[in-house]
Amino acid sequence: MPAMQRERTGRSAVVGLGCLGALWAIGFFLRAYGVPDLAVDQAAIRGWLAGGDLYDLGTGRPPITALLLTPGAVLPLTVLAWLLALAGVAALVLTLVALAGPVARRYGRSRFVAVVAAAVLALLTEPVRATLGLGHLDLLILCLITADVVALRRSAWARRRAAWWPGPPASSRPSRGRLDLLRRLWSTGAWAGVGIGVATALAVGPALFIAYLAVTRQWRAAVTATTTAVALTLGGLLIAPGATGSWLGSVLFQVDRSGPVSDHANQSLAGLLARLYDSSSTPVLVWLSFAVLLLAVGLIRARAAHTDGDEIAAITLVGLTGAAAAPVSTSHKLVWVLPAVLILVDAAARSRVGARRPGRSRRFAGLGYASAALGTYLLFVLPPQWTTSWNAYAFAVIVLMNALPWRPGVAPATPPTAPAVRRPVAPARVPAIPVPRGS
Repeated sequence: MPAMQRERTGRSAVVGLGCLGALWAIGFFLRAYGVPDLAVDQAAIRGWLAGGDLYDLGTGRPPITALLLTPGAVLPLTVLAWLLALAGVAALVLTLVALAGPVARRYGRSRFVAVVAAAVLALLTEPVRATLGLGHLDLLILCLITADVVALRRSAWARRRAAWWPGPPASSRPSRGRLDLLRRLWSTGAWAGVGIGVATALAVGPALFIAYLAVTRQWRAAVTATTTAVALTLGGLLIAPGATGSWLGSVLFQVDRSGPVSDHANQSLAGLLARLYDSSSTPVLVWLSFAVLLLAVGLIRARAAHTDGDEIAAITLVGLTGAAAAPVSTSHKLVWVLPAVLILVDAAARSRVGARRPGRSRRFAGLGYASAALGTYLLFVLPPQWTTSWNAYAFAVIVLMNALPWRPGVAPATPPTAPAVRRPVAPARVPAIPVPRGS
C-alpha cells in the first residue's frame, strides 16, 4: 500500500474514532447535566407560540435566539439537545482549525493531528461540558467571533498583496457569477464584522467586541458588526414586537433572572464581590468601579496585542474581559479559556525555539508559559463543585486577562506599512536644436 494511501486510511480511522468518541461524550454530558436551561427555553417558546409571554418561565434568551430555536419547539427535548450539541461540537472543531492549525503549521507539525488533539482536550473542559450539557450557544458564538478574526487576517493579507502586486485590486474586478463573488468575499475578508454582529444579536455580551473594533480603529468591521446586530434586532422587532419590547424594556436589565448574583455558579467579578460581602447582590458602586477598571485594562491590553500583530490574543483578551466584568458569568461562558491556553502553549514553544540561539539557555525556556497552560487547563478540567466554591474560575479569568502574553507578528489584522516604491523617472525630453542647412 502506498504511503499516501496509508496516511489517508489512518486519517479516516482517526476521524471515525473521533466521531464515535464525540458522540459518546455528548451523550454523557447530556445525561450528566440534563439540559435544564434548554428545557426551560423550549417550554417558554412553546408557551409563546401558544399566545403567552416568552419570559413568563424565566428564560433569558434574546428574541432572536428564541426565533432561532423556534423550529425545535416541535421536537422532543432529547432530539433538540442532540442537534444543538452536534452543532456546538462542529463549531468547536471549526474554531480549532482556525486557531490550532496555524500554530501547528508554524512549527512544522501536522495540522490534522493538532486539531484532533486540541478538540479532544477541549471536550474535557468544564466550559465545553457545560455548554453542551446545559444546552447553550457559547461554542457557536466563539466560532462566529473566530470567523471574524479569520476575515480580518484575510483582509490584511489582501491589502498587503495589493500594495505589492501590480494591477487593480481584486475587489474592483467585474464579477463573473456567484461563485466568483463568494470567492472574492472570502479572499478579501470583506465579511469581517458579520460574525460579531450575529453573536451580539444572539447574546448581548459580544457587544464588547464591537467596542474593541472601535478602539482599534477597525472602522469597517465595527460598522458591519453594528449594522448586522441592529438589523437582526429590528427584524426581531418586526416578527415578534411584544417579545422584543419586553426584552429591551425590562428583561435585558434583570441580571439576576437566572438566580442570585451571589450563587457559586456565577464566576464573574460581581459574583465574587457578592460572596465576599456575604450578600445576595453585589454592591453596585464597588462592582462598577472594579468593572470599569477591568474593562479599561482589558481593552488597553487587547489594543496593544492588536498593534503588535496578534489579533487572536487581542480577541481572547476581550472575551476574558467580558466574562470577568459581566454581572453573571457561569462556566459555559468561560469558553475563552480555550484560546488562552493555546496562546500559552504557543508562547512556550516560541520561547523554546528562541532559546536555540547561541548564548541563550534552553534548560528552562518557556517553562513558565508551559506551567501556566497546564495549570489553567487542569483547573478547568476539574468538576465545578471542586473549584467554584473557592472562586477559582473567577480568579483564573482575571489573572489571564491581566497576564496573558501575545506573540508579536503572529496573526496581524493590519498590514505593515509598505515602503514607498520608487518608480523609474522618465528622462527629461531635450528639445531638438535645429541645424542650419548650409553647415
